[in-house]
Amino acid sequence: MEYLSLENVSKSFGDKLLFDSINLSISKGQKIALIAKNGTGKTSLLKLIAGEEAPEGENARLNLHKDLRVGYLEQEPELDMGATVIDAALDSDNLAIKAVKELELATIKSDSEAIQKAIEKIEDLKAWNIEEKVKEILGKLKIHDYTQIVGTLSGGQRKRLALAKLLIDEPEFLILDEPTNHLDIDMIEWLEDYLSRNKLSLFMVTHDRYFLERVCNEIVELEKSQLFVYRGNYSDYLEKKSARIQSEQSSLDKTKKLYKKELEWIRRQPKARGTKAKARIDKFENIEAQAKEKQDQQHLSIQIDMQRLGAKILELHNISKAFGSHKIVESFSYKFKKGERIGLAGPNGSGKTTLINIFTGKLAPDSGKVIVGDTVKFGYYTQDNENLRDDWRVIDAIRNIADYIPLKKGRKLTAESLLENFLFPRSQQQVFVSQLSGGEKRRLNLLRVLMGNPNFLILDEPTNDLDVITLNVLEEFLMSYDGCLLITSHDRFFMDKIVDHSFVMLGDGRIKDYNGRYSDFRISDYQKSASKEAPTEQLAVLDKEEPEARKLSYKEKMELQQLEKDIEKMENRKSDIEVSFQDTELSSIQIQELSKEMGEIEKKLSVMEDRWLELSEFL
Repeated sequence: MEYLSLENVSKSFGDKLLFDSINLSISKGQKIALIAKNGTGKTSLLKLIAGEEAPEGENARLNLHKDLRVGYLEQEPELDMGATVIDAALDSDNLAIKAVKELELATIKSDSEAIQKAIEKIEDLKAWNIEEKVKEILGKLKIHDYTQIVGTLSGGQRKRLALAKLLIDEPEFLILDEPTNHLDIDMIEWLEDYLSRNKLSLFMVTHDRYFLERVCNEIVELEKSQLFVYRGNYSDYLEKKSARIQSEQSSLDKTKKLYKKELEWIRRQPKARGTKAKARIDKFENIEAQAKEKQDQQHLSIQIDMQRLGAKILELHNISKAFGSHKIVESFSYKFKKGERIGLAGPNGSGKTTLINIFTGKLAPDSGKVIVGDTVKFGYYTQDNENLRDDWRVIDAIRNIADYIPLKKGRKLTAESLLENFLFPRSQQQVFVSQLSGGEKRRLNLLRVLMGNPNFLILDEPTNDLDVITLNVLEEFLMSYDGCLLITSHDRFFMDKIVDHSFVMLGDGRIKDYNGRYSDFRISDYQKSASKEAPTEQLAVLDKEEPEARKLSYKEKMELQQLEKDIEKMENRKSDIEVSFQDTELSSIQIQELSKEMGEIEKKLSVMEDRWLELSEFL
């Protein structure tokens, strides 16, 4: 069943053409992601599909299936600021959801008569599964204080509340603009699983590539004002786009040869030309335009000649910090070494930004010492754009920091060239900051940090609002960066690709220093490390004295349930790979990649199964 279709739709923003006579069809059950550079019209296309903006174009049409229930999650959602959290979350015309809302409000007020009436209504509507779903969604998105006023929530909390409201209402067609922003990794993985297992139809923008890989069955790319459709998930998109670019390059090479021939002909012609010659001139101009068209270059390799780092870089000696009874860090020590790439991980509210501020000297620890080496020059990227002025031009925002970055072998990279490398063409360098999209402003702010030529780079959520194409460019830059890196991000793909060492904030001031990627830590060690049980030696003594008293804690029960789900996923993937091996058309490279993945899966399964056996003994 076709839910929606666009025909010959165009859209402009001022003098800028965002998309030109595009066509798109969305059917029931499709899970489609939209990929495009920041500022090229992603949000405009979402708003158009959601019915919030009208299509442009002489023959433009937007066809929407009759009575289709559509839900739209905006980047900056609009909610009733005076409402309570529970009122906003359960604001729906659905009778079952209204009954659940009555029960929750009656429970908050401890009104036994109202509770009984609500229970009877829920039974009449057979809505107990709705109540269960409501509690699951609110709990997983860490919305616990139902009486809090929406206006007192942070921007991130409001985004989570708007997402919860949308999922609870369960429209037939979901339109999501960066749904993983402001979610921590646990929430992202839950949302990923929720959208994958439910028969929902989706059209979304997200920069989370694991999300794209695991949720989507089609990817649409908006490029050069046109839409390109790729069936499959993110890895399929990469493969098919690569083939398309190679084909276009081959066509471009042929056009350039033809252009040279036509150029020779046109130069030989006299000034007075007949009708046939005029037609050939028109054809020449068309060929010339095609031949001069540049292919997008996303490869980036910049070898910066940064200030030398001395032997002493950053040392933490038994640092502790708390706000009242809330411990951020307790007795943590570490000495940074040259070239380290460390990821700082933990749930929202665990104190990651506070810890970074202690590292950089913006905040003093309650006890312990932070020693910064004399040669260290910090570059600190934060999520806000407060240092960007709307009346600056893009190039001025960079030149205010420096005119160039020194490269190795005495070369220099100008501000203009650096902007081009990070997808700001020369024409865009003259526009005002006020005209940039949110993602473009973040990208510009990041470049301002890099122009300072730091040798210790700290990035606090650098991936929020950046498009996938920009992320690829940023990753290439960071992989060639020789200084120290400290990154906090909920983007699992980004972290897995860039960092090889992790600080994991476990709560109650505890920080796990893990020599490896955070994804590996979650699989092998996270739940065990997060447990507040007594040390192994003490448990052994307790078990000896009272063996029957040993029971699973609440966290261990939750861990056991999660392990069962994770083991099932791993086993399913293992089966898929075994089926893939039967494909006689597999290349040797594909066989090697699948064999490598199979080895990693078996290693992780072994660790998880051991832990499952350990816990299941106490059921």
